[in-house]
Amino acid sequence: MLPDRPGELIDKGALIRDIDFAPFHMRVSTERYYSADYASREREQLWMRVWQVAGRADDIPEAGDWMEYRLFDQSWVLVRGKDGAVRGFVNACRHRGNAFCEGSGHAARFTCPYHNWSYGLDGALLAVAKPDFDGSTEEFVGDKAELGLVAAKVECFAGFVFLNPDPNAAPLTDFLGEVAGLLAPYKLEEMIPIGLNKREPLECNWKVVMDAFQEGYHVQAVHPELVKAMDESQERYAFFGDHSVATAPFGAANMADFGPEQQAEAIRYLPATFPSVTEVLPRFEELLDGHRSADGTMAFPQGINGRLLLQQATRDTLSAKGLDASALTDTQMSDNHFHLVFPNLFMTIRAGEATVIISTPHESGDPGRCYWQVMGLMWLPPEQRAAAREPLVEVKEGEHEPYFLALEQDYDQMQAQQRGLRNSGLKHMALTRQEVRLAYYHSALDSWVEERGKR
Repeated sequence: MLPDRPGELIDKGALIRDIDFAPFHMRVSTERYYSADYASREREQLWMRVWQVAGRADDIPEAGDWMEYRLFDQSWVLVRGKDGAVRGFVNACRHRGNAFCEGSGHAARFTCPYHNWSYGLDGALLAVAKPDFDGSTEEFVGDKAELGLVAAKVECFAGFVFLNPDPNAAPLTDFLGEVAGLLAPYKLEEMIPIGLNKREPLECNWKVVMDAFQEGYHVQAVHPELVKAMDESQERYAFFGDHSVATAPFGAANMADFGPEQQAEAIRYLPATFPSVTEVLPRFEELLDGHRSADGTMAFPQGINGRLLLQQATRDTLSAKGLDASALTDTQMSDNHFHLVFPNLFMTIRAGEATVIISTPHESGDPGRCYWQVMGLMWLPPEQRAAAREPLVEVKEGEHEPYFLALEQDYDQMQAQQRGLRNSGLKHMALTRQEVRLAYYHSALDSWVEERGKR
């Protein structure tokens, strides 16, 4: 049973010194990043059997809206039905297997362009062209009820559309477990992409992307400008099934040594990485002014610091917009929670916003390439969402537009890592204890790909 504010569970998560590392694989084979044989096993044992994000529900908001989801050479169509439900179907006509959709669009029905067989939004076969046959459809081709589109398992959670290629898969709620309750208070289903919603090919394995965002060890080398924003020494961890969560207090490890002006300046810098902080800053400045003397000097009384004022400013700002954040803890107002929903959904979440990273294998099957999608989600009142929503941009092969600083640094670093990992002379990576989530993640991955009896 989760507490009324589930974030308390993460606030009390284990510190590194409290974790039993015995079950974790601290030496991770490198062949998983470049081997065609491993990629083949991974495709069949993991990707064709696991729940995975296929899109956002607000990509298809109206009845008849549809979008295609591709994985390797496989393709599915996701469509919003007249009843409001999102359904998924294999993108192949039941007649001769022709693909009938590409990209996204809107339709009252699906019509295969090869022979004009048509299907309803619920997948049922509606009509069969038979220009030279006078008999019934049943005489022409058989029972229509048996010739609807092949259904795929699709469920929605937190605004995401999840798909599982395995028709015998357990429900999504079983797969997510307690993670569903941890994420629910953030109201991710009420967030929309703003400012950033881009999908781009990368020259690295999809797991390199997931690895990069599951540890803060690289911050001191790759993102030195972020050191003052997070205290990695106090990072806490929690593990749920194949999934994991971490959090670290906002502010550098020596934040207590900073004066009020230095603390305030660190928070003013946050919008460069966390855009929604921008709308919190006016209230934050008001709270700061309450601690200034007549000559403008700022001093915090005992028990008050910049982090606490950021928490109050965030909650006040959300409340002023009519958004109910009562199920979020005070620390969730300032501190990021880093969620990894296995196998390929990573989210950095703070009250009111989330940065979402999704990586998938490249359609070519080349294990040295992948796609990543980056979304900046923000929580807005209902009446503001449609106008503010950022549509998905598909970046073409060979093109690139820079991200904000931290993401651009990761973009470069991930592809550089792949150039090293593909060297066959390197047999394994040696993880540190600060990379416990990577160890846990790869142990979970091994249970899918290598230890078949467990699944």
